[in-house]
Parts: sequence; C-alpha cells; structure tokens
Amino acid sequence: MKFKLDENFGSRTQEIFRAAGHDIQTVRSQKLQGCLDQNLYEVCCKEQRCLVTLDLDFADVTRFPPNTTSGIVVIRTPRNPSIVLLEQLVRQFLQALAQMPVEKKLWIVEVGRIRIHQSEAG
Repeated sequence: MKFKLDENFGSRTQEIFRAAGHDIQTVRSQKLQGCLDQNLYEVCCKEQRCLVTLDLDFADVTRFPPNTTSGIVVIRTPRNPSIVLLEQLVRQFLQALAQMPVEKKLWIVEVGRIRIHQSEAG
C-alpha cells in the first residue's frame, strides 16, 4: 500500500513500513514540512497515499473528509511517548491493516484499540 508519513516520523518508523512491504513517501523527503494541513491533505489525495500522522487536526472529518482519500491514520500517543511506544502503535496499525482496508476511512490508533470512522458519503 502507498503511505505518506508525516514529518514527526523518523527513519525507524519508515523501516517498519518498508519491512512490511509498503511504498512510503515522507513529508520531509518531499520538502512539505510546515505546510498547511489542507495542502498536505490535497497532496495525499492527488498521490493516492494514505496519510499517517500524529497531528490530531486530521481527525476532524469535516475539514478532512476520509471518503475522498486512500485513508487517514492518526496515531494518538500519550504526552512525550517513547520511540518504543510509537513503534508499537505503528505495528498495531499494520496488523489491523492486514484484516481490513483503510481506504476512505479515518483510523485513530490508540494504545490497545483502533477507532474507525467511515463517512456516509463516498
């Protein structure tokens, strides 16, 4: 699957996605860091990439409707998470992805659970 990893993910997280066989691009590699959220959303839609981010703003389905995307994944962490916890949440997401597609949905990945929002329109 094709993913865009937001600027808050480093090389270790990228390797987890690559090891699972996914095609990834990063906000950093495309020099999009600091761009407006709306611009990043539009780039992901155009490239048909699922956005993976820690930015809770992307959980707002009125601003960023998932039904026009390849998926939006918001990783919710406690304050100041360790790298180990962040990697655990990414692995939790990738395991769930093997069971269900993320396209046209918003997934909020938290410790021990994933909440899925699917838009009515599509």
